[in-house]
Amino acid sequence: MPGIAGIVVIIIVVLYIINSIKILAEYERGVIFRLGRLLGSPKGPGVILVFAPIDRIVRVSLRQEALEVPPQDIITRDNVTLKVNAVIFLRVIDPNKAVVAVSNYMYQTSQFAQTTLRSVLGEVDLDELLAHREKINLRLQSILDQHTDPWGVKVTNVEVKQVDLPETMTRAMAKQAEAEREKRSKIIHAEGEFAAAQRLTEAAHLLATEPTSIQLRYLQTLTEIGVEKNTTIIFPVPVDLLAGLQNLVKVDTAKIGGFQPPADKSGSAEV
Repeated sequence: MPGIAGIVVIIIVVLYIINSIKILAEYERGVIFRLGRLLGSPKGPGVILVFAPIDRIVRVSLRQEALEVPPQDIITRDNVTLKVNAVIFLRVIDPNKAVVAVSNYMYQTSQFAQTTLRSVLGEVDLDELLAHREKINLRLQSILDQHTDPWGVKVTNVEVKQVDLPETMTRAMAKQAEAEREKRSKIIHAEGEFAAAQRLTEAAHLLATEPTSIQLRYLQTLTEIGVEKNTTIIFPVPVDLLAGLQNLVKVDTAKIGGFQPPADKSGSAEV
């Protein structure tokens, strides 16, 4: 009987030692509490011994984790109501603080991120939120990192994920963009007209140096019309000819309007 009892004790001890062996992955650390007291440094990775019930182990992952912030109702500085959500990237740099200093660092970070998101975005305009999102992300990351540092948690990045605009604001922004593009198109069209007018002025000066060139241009126009096999033929009339006819009409009109009958030479003479 004593031999059997010894074997049983040995089996129990072996099972206890086997059960005390814990294997931690490369990205895990074990925070050990011995009789309720925290040991000096976290254990792992690899094989460690945890002697229950004297010791209690809390596994902490050192991998970076993504925490999504639920959509928050935001009122910007220019009184625009938005729904904004974000995503936070964080990781544990001090496992002891992450276990001892806070009960649940993920929940605490999520709650604090919601309040920070509302307060920070409430201080900016809508245009600044849409145009300078990187600047706002850095500000959010700085504020969150300052508050999570005592917990042994490092906030590596914060990204404003989505901004839901009201339907009326979406239509107003679409009209603004349409008006801006129409303005640009009109400016480009006006610049094209101005450049064309300059070229036409230069061409007119060049044609004025050689009167024969305008006749050649007339003939070239007739040739282009004839290629299309049109039934209508346009004969260009020189502008100089029309100007000459107009001057003749003006002279004849002046002569007719200023006509007076000759004076009567048989009138009585003055004594």
